[in-house]
Amino acid sequence: MNTTQIPDLAAAGDTAPLDGFANCHIGILKRLNVLGELPALIDPAARARRIAADALAFFREAIFEHHLDEENELFPAVLASATPGDERLHVQALVNRLTREHRILEGLWKVLEKDLKRVAKGQDTDLDAEEVSALVAAYASHATLEEEEFLPLCQEILGRNGNHMAALGLSLHLRHAPPITAHI
Repeated sequence: MNTTQIPDLAAAGDTAPLDGFANCHIGILKRLNVLGELPALIDPAARARRIAADALAFFREAIFEHHLDEENELFPAVLASATPGDERLHVQALVNRLTREHRILEGLWKVLEKDLKRVAKGQDTDLDAEEVSALVAAYASHATLEEEEFLPLCQEILGRNGNHMAALGLSLHLRHAPPITAHI
């Protein structure tokens, strides 16, 4: 006869096996609560991808082209039409400053471009908020100088002779016209 007795754990109040199930539910619920946050994050993540993709396209297509238009067409036209002396020296100083600012803005962009490409693809990145703010602030300052000082000066100088304004318009038109292909 076997005298070994099996202890009655339930009778002794041992709940260890059930505690494991309860503790498991705590972890499961914690993970599911985090999962519950996901739908609210999908729209902002999609918006971030769209903003980055739009910025990439816009900066290359519009801003770089805008700088080229100014540097190759507007600046030379205004310099050529400015009255020799103080006016031309003032225009030259503004042109030098604006051109320098173009290079700075383009440099700030190049620092951000790689990370923006990653954001546009939905990839992890360390996009620096201070660098983004620096670009936005620098461009706002640049645009303010052009809008409040340089463009009114251009209007005054080029407006003295309708042919000068028309020549600038034609030059810009030709610069952006699609190429003509010969039909043979």
